[in-house]
Amino acid sequence: MKILVLNSGSSSVKYQVIETDLERMEEDRDLALAVGQVEKIGLSDSRLTLSVPGRPAYQDYREVLEHRAAIDWALRALVDPEHGVLAAVTDIEAVGHRVVHGGEEFASSVLMTPDVVAKIEACSVLAPLHNPANLRGYHAAFAALPKVPHVAVFDTAFHQTTPGHAYLYGIPFQLYTKHQIRRYGFHGTSHRYVSYRGCQALGWSRDDRRVITVHLGNGCSIAAIDHARSIDTSMGFTPLEGLLMGTRSGDMDPAIIPWLMAMEELTLHQVNTMLNKHSGLYGISGVSSDMREVLKARARGEQRADVAFRIFCYRVKKYIGAYAAAMGGVDAVFMTGGIGENSPDVREHSLNGLEFMGLELDAARNAATVGKEGEISTDGSRVKALVVPTNEEKTIARDVARVLGGVMPTFTPPESFS
Repeated sequence: MKILVLNSGSSSVKYQVIETDLERMEEDRDLALAVGQVEKIGLSDSRLTLSVPGRPAYQDYREVLEHRAAIDWALRALVDPEHGVLAAVTDIEAVGHRVVHGGEEFASSVLMTPDVVAKIEACSVLAPLHNPANLRGYHAAFAALPKVPHVAVFDTAFHQTTPGHAYLYGIPFQLYTKHQIRRYGFHGTSHRYVSYRGCQALGWSRDDRRVITVHLGNGCSIAAIDHARSIDTSMGFTPLEGLLMGTRSGDMDPAIIPWLMAMEELTLHQVNTMLNKHSGLYGISGVSSDMREVLKARARGEQRADVAFRIFCYRVKKYIGAYAAAMGGVDAVFMTGGIGENSPDVREHSLNGLEFMGLELDAARNAATVGKEGEISTDGSRVKALVVPTNEEKTIARDVARVLGGVMPTFTPPESFS
């Protein structure tokens, strides 16, 4: 089954064509046929890229003003005799859509129906920057491919197994029942895939293991996964909570916000922009939101870059220790994401010092593992540490096959309140 996977943002559409089905999944023979992106939607110099294994990368430029035109452009590229991989658009048998927020409504991936679309629209109040863009991509793709099934795969669904004592905040309970203010967590498809693949690489079953997955990129989050169920995660009501990130502050005293508004005469919009766009590694280092640039500045002896790096790693280490305590122990720590997969320095400073809980880092293995899967703990380490490249698109494609095959598991919430 050839599945088109779409990740639609406000000004971009990332797309992949993945061939998979229940049998291929079981044998781990999923095949990515093509990877591409349409960027700068709404501008005169929109760019399309397309990469096919074994061929030179292809790119093109034109004016694209909305998502329908962007997806039509991507589909034409995929069937282009010179650059594409499909004989015809009708080769696409299903479409999987990344949807950021499913609220408490969705605990698994689902076939998109008018009722499901309406519920996703209702969740837009919780993700006003993401869900509307995800739905624009869906409507555009449905217009182009109306005869194939479309499946929604939610970032938040995997974390719906989090218990009430972990997802509720210490604010008046009525604010939860009225506005659904609670911890939702994000990066769910990544945490789910990495926990599966990491255990598979070790010859384990997820069903009897306690693992911590550490997704470090421009956005960062950690999840405690106990017997294949997410029981806690660092991102909360929004992706702002938790670890220090590229431009996001992560955890902070909430009283800072009204204090800053009074002292600096800032509006709500200005404070929100500061915390999401001008904080994190960028705000502290003054150099960049990119860890690679921060590491270069640190090597030059720039103090602010050094302290940004140390804050970043310290928070990772602190959360690993907290989640090990929450689960009563841990069997493995899996590192992923652009930073987690490619920065031995970050891994070293985040994992060293955890010998007390049984994790012993192998310095040589860690240094040699860049951009690839591999164990980075010592042979004698009781708690294993692995680098596991994430593959959210594969998870989405597999969920499409599961939904259509009638075998999609539901991550049943352990409790709910009214």
